[in-house]
Amino acid sequence: MGVSTPCSTPSATGRRRPVALKVVSMDLHVRAGERSGSVVVDNNSVKEIPNAPSPVFQVEPKSTPPASASTEEQIMTPWTVSVASGYNLLRNPRHNKELAFTEKERDAHYLRGLLPPTVLAQNVQVKKMLHNIRRYQVPLLKYMAMMDLQERNEKMFYKLLIDHVEELLPVVYTPTVGEACQKYGSIFRHPQGLYISLREKGKILEVLRNWPERNIQVIVVTDGERILGLGDLGCQGMGIPVGKLSLYTALGGVHPSVCLPVTIDVGTNNEELLNDEFYIGLRQKRATGQEYAELIDEFMTAVKQHYGEKLLIQGTASVVLAGLITALKFVGGSLADHRFLFLGAGEAGTGIAELIALEISKQTNAPLEETRKKVWLVDSKGLIVSSRKDTLQHFKKPWAHEHKPIKELIDAVKEIKPTVLIGTSGVGRAFTKEVVETMTSINEKPIIFSLSNPTSQSECTAEEAYKWSQGSAIFASGSPFDPVNYEGKVFVPGQSNNAYIFPGFGLGLIMSGTIRVHDDLLLAASEALASQVTQDDFDRGLIFPPFAKIRKISAHIAASVAAKAYELGLATRLPQPRDLVKYAEGCMYSPSYQNYR
Repeated sequence: MGVSTPCSTPSATGRRRPVALKVVSMDLHVRAGERSGSVVVDNNSVKEIPNAPSPVFQVEPKSTPPASASTEEQIMTPWTVSVASGYNLLRNPRHNKELAFTEKERDAHYLRGLLPPTVLAQNVQVKKMLHNIRRYQVPLLKYMAMMDLQERNEKMFYKLLIDHVEELLPVVYTPTVGEACQKYGSIFRHPQGLYISLREKGKILEVLRNWPERNIQVIVVTDGERILGLGDLGCQGMGIPVGKLSLYTALGGVHPSVCLPVTIDVGTNNEELLNDEFYIGLRQKRATGQEYAELIDEFMTAVKQHYGEKLLIQGTASVVLAGLITALKFVGGSLADHRFLFLGAGEAGTGIAELIALEISKQTNAPLEETRKKVWLVDSKGLIVSSRKDTLQHFKKPWAHEHKPIKELIDAVKEIKPTVLIGTSGVGRAFTKEVVETMTSINEKPIIFSLSNPTSQSECTAEEAYKWSQGSAIFASGSPFDPVNYEGKVFVPGQSNNAYIFPGFGLGLIMSGTIRVHDDLLLAASEALASQVTQDDFDRGLIFPPFAKIRKISAHIAASVAAKAYELGLATRLPQPRDLVKYAEGCMYSPSYQNYR
């Protein structure tokens, strides 16, 4: 696959003279918007169309059917090959500037009369859009307004999101995206991303070719079975890859044209959706076993064939580790001095646990098998211990330590005496008052991370953590919580949002040309994020830096990831840039309008 440099961006479309083209042959796979056209043109037949009102291509067919054959029933091929101008330019989200088109651009691109006479600068447009969004009281309506903007004017969407990220991040991603996925069929307006269902089995490569972009660098895919803490949402899980890739662009500077959101629809076991007349997915029970495995295998093979090697990135674990590294500044000691207890032993919980054990192993040079013993996990059946090993799923087995069986979380807290309590269970209010008070009796400053999304599934709220610990807890959550005033002191809860990590991590991989992720890259990202917490942030009780600085943070994360990739010999873009931070900043997508010829 031919890959452009990560810093390259699509150039503005210049004005072209109207011409007619004689098509000698045409590949039936050519579609409007493809970069690699398969249209073969006889250059000798190019001629100017006199007095043409707009840039067009006139296609001369080899033969013309008789007039009598031209009826409404006639099957036609909807070819359209044109330069974006006039009405079509206003309907192209990548190039549309709405009222920001200058007088010169309106003349050059046939926009006279299609727009009101005023010209508005982009900053004024952003101000107006933010004003309109703030008028909505319901978060879902704000989400819908942002998605409509993204489909209408891409650059203004990203400009608005970047400039007001702390306010709008909860709108376009967690927690609002969870409700959007639940109601996706009802609010569906524009298709976003690529839908691959069981009906496409055997032709997934052809489906990938339908996507207009070819230089895809980042793919986010879901099968909709486990959306946040909301369970099986089937095809309506598309909101997650769409939202996550919006953050790759807004927070990490990855160009939107190289991002591809994908939903794999194999049905759903959600009876409410199956009976919903507005549901947009397959109305059947979820496929499992060989049928499911064959579809996923075909998808992965087709992606590799069409786009080259891609990556699976675990961002959640990295951001949690970064929060722990910063939290140690409050409580003292190193990671190796602490004991960790997880409620929730799924892939998220075990992924975080593994990265913690890896970091301890790196710091102490102790074997990974030994450092894992500092981490304990509780699942739905109780504490994971060695006597349960034969019945455990494979990813839980490394965490089965020698101990008597314990059923309840509160008893595990009393027995293990953890200094850090982390929730990834998806069970709302599982960290009860007794659990938090017990943690407080064991530790002067208990570290409590309640990571489950959305807010309703959070193991405890920020207010509960601070109140029940009498203001001593160091708290972080997966969903955002407002600052808490407790006994005259304001506590600012941290948000352990993987959006801190994955945009910059992805940019670092792209700009270094890395196609294999090593554990050391994840550790480098965690350490880079922790290093961005300033003394001022620390004095305010923050364990994560403010999201207002996210682009600067992402540039440093990208630079650290790229540096480690070069050190390990995983990078393919040579030579290595001298200043990786500056290089990362230069590679970032800019949402500012371009001037058109």
